Amino acid sequence: MRFTPFLTDLSASVVCEAREIERADRVIRVLAPAGWSDARVESWLDWYDQSPDDWPRLEGAPTRTAAAGPPVLDGALDRWAARLAAWGRSTGIFPSAIAADTFASELVASVILGLAAPSSVLAEGARTPPAAEDQPGPTRNATVFDLGDAGVRARFESDTARRRTARVTAHALSGVTRTLRAVTDAVRRCDGPASVCSDPAANPVLGRAALAARRAGADDTAILDAIAGRMFSAPEPEPLKQTRVVAVSDPDSPMDAPLRAAADGCLADDLVVAFSVRDAEAAADLAIAPGCAIALPAVAAAVPDMIAGLDALARLWTTALEIEVACGFAPDGRLARRRHAVRPVVLTLVGGLDWLASQAAGAINETEFVAASSLLAASASLASSELAETLRPAADWPVAAEAILAALAAREARLADLTSDLGRAAALRTAQAHAAASASGRRQCLIATLASDAERDLRLGVAPLSGLEVFQTRDGEIVRRLHPTLAAAIAAQGGDVEGAERWLLGRRTLGDSPALGHAELSAKGFTELELEAVETALTHVERLEDAFRPPTLEAGFIRDVLGIDQKTLIQGGLLAQLASPDEIAAATEHVFGHQDLSAWPSTPMRLKTVLADLDGAAAALIRAAEPSSDVADMTSVELPSRAGIGAAMAMLTQAASEGRRAIRLSRRQAANQPLLLLPDVEPARRAPEPAPSPRPAKTERVVERVIERVRTRRKLPDRRKGYIQKAAVGGHKVYIHTGEYEDGELGEIFIDMHKEGAAFRSLMNNFAIAVSIGLQYGVPLDEFVDAFVLTRFEPAGRVTGNDSIGSATSILDYIFRELGVSYLDRHELANADAEPLDADGLGSGKADELVPAARFISKGFARGATPDNLVVLPFGRRTEAPVVSGDHSEADACPACGDFTLQQRGAAWICDTCGIAPQMRG
Repeated sequence: MRFTPFLTDLSASVVCEAREIERADRVIRVLAPAGWSDARVESWLDWYDQSPDDWPRLEGAPTRTAAAGPPVLDGALDRWAARLAAWGRSTGIFPSAIAADTFASELVASVILGLAAPSSVLAEGARTPPAAEDQPGPTRNATVFDLGDAGVRARFESDTARRRTARVTAHALSGVTRTLRAVTDAVRRCDGPASVCSDPAANPVLGRAALAARRAGADDTAILDAIAGRMFSAPEPEPLKQTRVVAVSDPDSPMDAPLRAAADGCLADDLVVAFSVRDAEAAADLAIAPGCAIALPAVAAAVPDMIAGLDALARLWTTALEIEVACGFAPDGRLARRRHAVRPVVLTLVGGLDWLASQAAGAINETEFVAASSLLAASASLASSELAETLRPAADWPVAAEAILAALAAREARLADLTSDLGRAAALRTAQAHAAASASGRRQCLIATLASDAERDLRLGVAPLSGLEVFQTRDGEIVRRLHPTLAAAIAAQGGDVEGAERWLLGRRTLGDSPALGHAELSAKGFTELELEAVETALTHVERLEDAFRPPTLEAGFIRDVLGIDQKTLIQGGLLAQLASPDEIAAATEHVFGHQDLSAWPSTPMRLKTVLADLDGAAAALIRAAEPSSDVADMTSVELPSRAGIGAAMAMLTQAASEGRRAIRLSRRQAANQPLLLLPDVEPARRAPEPAPSPRPAKTERVVERVIERVRTRRKLPDRRKGYIQKAAVGGHKVYIHTGEYEDGELGEIFIDMHKEGAAFRSLMNNFAIAVSIGLQYGVPLDEFVDAFVLTRFEPAGRVTGNDSIGSATSILDYIFRELGVSYLDRHELANADAEPLDADGLGSGKADELVPAARFISKGFARGATPDNLVVLPFGRRTEAPVVSGDHSEADACPACGDFTLQQRGAAWICDTCGIAPQMRG
């Protein structure tokens, strides 16, 4: 086959520019067309990295030569086209090296012009040698299940059960893995000897984690491996299997076993159900077919003659896809042999709705898209017949010839009534394709014009038509705008483009809002200062509530002018106190716009149907163009999570009654929220065995009563007492400021650091706020102390300036040791020498020393009401009652933390400070 440099001449006018593209491991500089976004360029580079790079070694194949011209996309397109040209030359498609080079240049030009883009192919797999002889007899696609056959139906039902079990198993394995990781973390976070940390009896956190892992299904061997630090990772997701395709030839048959099996299969996994065996095999062959997409709007804009452009692109890309069939890979050997026999290809027209909406003729005329799609299919069939003359027809052509010729004849009759230039050209090409296929056969038994591929469309720069378009400016900024195609269509119909933009994008101001306007807000007490603050916030927030909250509005204005207290503000929000839900919704639409143009009151009459449902209009175009494709339109339908087999059977029956040839059916997977409301049943506990004691032991009866109370925030008094403690942890100054209720209970803390980074100081301040809110909502201080004592991070080490804490493992460890000693009387957390006032401590003070009360009582807080001669006597301090214990041994030094708090309890030694149980010897 020979090609003329038609597209190459047009590509000379494309302006390219250098781009810096961020890759996984580096930033590269490539040359790309000026109109392409960075995402589009990166998508092309990803596609080439995953493409095969094997070149033919047959005699006479051209060698690798660098393509002339600028290295667009770092030369990726030139190398890809040169590889296909080399394989085409080696398989006999091109008679000379010049013809192969012309083909490669045209292929690259079609991509640079934005006219076409190929789909991704396998980089490795199974392949039938291009020179292999055809197999005798027809082949069948092994992935198709004809459910009318009882044996095949039984095999399909067994496969459905395996897939359902595999999904549940993967979910269960993920849960077991999480519990085993928790076991490993419990050991790693333990601060003590390894023998103690790895003992579930001595490490309660490990014990709970191990019990949870056992309940999740892990055996004790796996738990021991997790304790030993051996890692467990979640199972990798299995490679996506080819979607199963089933044939239900008669869904209305009284014997509903095939329909029921298909419905059960779609509940387990994604499933394509075709209503004839031929359509089922065509749908299955689509998965092994190389494909490309042709952008109809780009063809209309770049090529002077639409008909000539579609003819040239169909012939060019049919040849390229035939070469890809010959040299490409399939997932396994059976599919490779099927691909070699059928040689399926996909040529899809995309952007049809964009192209029709940009026409100035008026309403959307879907017959023009049908004509364009039929012209592309007919031109591809002509090219396939030309390839059959050069090589030979496909191995399965004798089997498929009758059905293909009948389909071409039906298309020819259907297109005979079209009167437009494009329609007449489509009818003529279809008649020529019918005659050529009758005379020479076709190299392809399947030419599909309907196939969706999001990654391919991204490389082509095409997206489903919507009112809002997100695009990249020349300086790299991502902005939103009214889709240019819709803007042009509205302008062509005499509509208000600016009004459409305001309806879609909003006005970003409340100046003339129908609700919460400036006049209404002024009547509620807003001054020019507050209105200006709200208007400034509306330029960068995405929710109206975010513009009506502190710090945009001062707390004093909210409390004193609007009369809204802090509790009401937290519970319902400020905006809910200013307007009703309907008024808030109206103001939100005025400021931020609407989701689409479906309810725009100024829509031109000729565009009302399209703008009311853009997705429905695009789906209608695909259904209208379905007769020109050898593969049925497989509309995707997702059933609800709670759908059962009855709903699936009803959906399949409805699709068959509507005349659909195939449907893709699946069920939505359960979200994070549970679908079932299960009762919280307490498991029955086994009664303990009676102890063999001669005397009945006196047991203490513990009665628990659960009292539920509503957690409300307990506010602190405006004038409250507390204290400030200055200390240094590892040389870093820390200030703790406490606030107390009237009864002396801790209600808030503030943490200030000295000469630390702004990020760390802000983090500590917000941490203190979080703890304070928890205390005010009733969280016991003991919970915070137990959670944060003995946490380890820098700064840590020696503590100076505190009479109770001598060392700390972190800032949080110091803070909550101080709070535990001061407010909870947990003196086991103190690890420093006592002050002289504590004469019975480890310090060197004197018991008869008198301390002025001014040292502990704030004169300012008492407003001078405290007498100057008030003192604190040492014998007046509170002491703990002596603990009667059977063990009267003195405490020893703990080998882990160094505190003299190691006590012998029975046969074991327990440290009262860090809680470990070291093994004491000798």
